[in-house]
Amino acid sequence: MSMHKVEIPTEIFYGDGCLASVGELAKKFGDKVLIIGDEMMGKLGHIDKVTELLEAEGLTVSHYLGVNSEPNDGHVSEGLAIQEANEANVLVAIGGGSPIDTAKAIAVVATNGGYIGDYLQNKTPITQAPLPLIAIPTTAGTGSEVTNVTVITNTQAQVKMMIKNLAFLPKAAIIDPNMTMTSPQSVTAATGMDALCHGIESYISRISHPLTKTFSMAAIELILNNIQTAYDHGDNVEARTNMALGAMEAGIAFSNASVTLVHGMSRPVGALFHVPHGISNSMLLPAVLEFTRDEIVDELADIARLFLSTDDAKDQSNDALADETIAYIKKLSQNLNIPNLKDWGIDAAEFEGALDKMATDAIASGSPGYNPRIPSHQEVVELYRTCYDYDFSV
Repeated sequence: MSMHKVEIPTEIFYGDGCLASVGELAKKFGDKVLIIGDEMMGKLGHIDKVTELLEAEGLTVSHYLGVNSEPNDGHVSEGLAIQEANEANVLVAIGGGSPIDTAKAIAVVATNGGYIGDYLQNKTPITQAPLPLIAIPTTAGTGSEVTNVTVITNTQAQVKMMIKNLAFLPKAAIIDPNMTMTSPQSVTAATGMDALCHGIESYISRISHPLTKTFSMAAIELILNNIQTAYDHGDNVEARTNMALGAMEAGIAFSNASVTLVHGMSRPVGALFHVPHGISNSMLLPAVLEFTRDEIVDELADIARLFLSTDDAKDQSNDALADETIAYIKKLSQNLNIPNLKDWGIDAAEFEGALDKMATDAIASGSPGYNPRIPSHQEVVELYRTCYDYDFSV
């Protein structure tokens, strides 16, 4: 058996009310904290709440709330300037994947210097320990709080840089489901489907292994059983708790087994057309599963057994169960009001003109190489065309 490795944060706190530990935890790492978030986190009161908890432990607190979109190199530079001005030696990220990914990049650049893109594909080695980072997710989706990856857009090249290194792993993660209760339906759907993609892609990945598969399947089951309730009834504590746990498990899975073709194709859509990451993944997932279906029949059948009753599943072949899974995900996408690229408002001619660059960038990201069916450049182009006006109806 080959040797495998799993990387996770040093400490993970999860459960109702665990946010209260943030002050005591941060005090272990330093005395000057920079909170990284966005304006919405401020409006919802999350920034004030965490600030109070930190200051109660005698810590000095500053803020950077400029991450108002998918994270880019400009956000990293702005946050870094505030970190330097305040001599912050601990970072606390509050929000979805955008603030957390931004904080990861700031943590590394603060101690290693240069431009965040220097560390893409390890072109420049990371030799100094990053600033300690505590990640507090407010969405159940990206899993960034437990991953060794940051995704930052290079605004000049219009490319999403997926940068993977142990240095990007937060020192600690605090997953308190109460922090996700304020997510609106659109965010619940987008981030929940992002987490589902993480679970499925890590399960079918060419470099998955028994431990990552365990996390993948646990995540998929929790997400499939709770996402609709969390969407329809945002105040349902049990559904929110299960979604938060599922998103974390999916994050651990994909951080160690990789995502595959969905994420590879999703990043260029986000970089060029500014579609939020979770939505762009959701737009692509069913078509990519159909493209890959013949290579993942058994895996798709495993997933079907998570949502079908034993009686419904026992007499069906794996081929039939694989089709059940794809149909289920298409129906779920409809129920969560996931649009296709055309309905999102992307101009057909502009989309067609970007296909070559998107396919090139998707393959260059590396993720499609972990897909069980590795696509050619032209196959990626055709998949994009399929997804443009994709019909989610079953």
